[in-house]
Amino acid sequence: MLQNYLPILIFLGIGLITGVVLFGIGFVMGPHRPDAEKNSPYECGFEAFEDARMKFDVRYYLIAILFIIFDLEIAFFFPWAVVIRDVGMAGFWAMMLFLGVLVIGFIYEWRKGALEWE
Repeated sequence: MLQNYLPILIFLGIGLITGVVLFGIGFVMGPHRPDAEKNSPYECGFEAFEDARMKFDVRYYLIAILFIIFDLEIAFFFPWAVVIRDVGMAGFWAMMLFLGVLVIGFIYEWRKGALEWE
């Protein structure tokens, strides 16, 4: 039984050893010249002017959730498109139902003004 897993263990071992060796080479041979600019927190190219725990507008999160929803939609499209001939009409209508629910949600968000950024 171990014979079946031996190539996987060898692959993982080589990958781990390669990662550790390359990290060690970078750490040993890399330049160590810290200064105030390098050690300062980087935030969009300018100095931070407020506390990092400031409140964000809820619309920011709505846009982020919409992005995730439509990103997942595309992730479901590719496997569906590959097997469209195999799943037949039932698979086609299941995807149309899925798309319909997403379109209804998108129209709702659009009408509520969640896509308007002020």
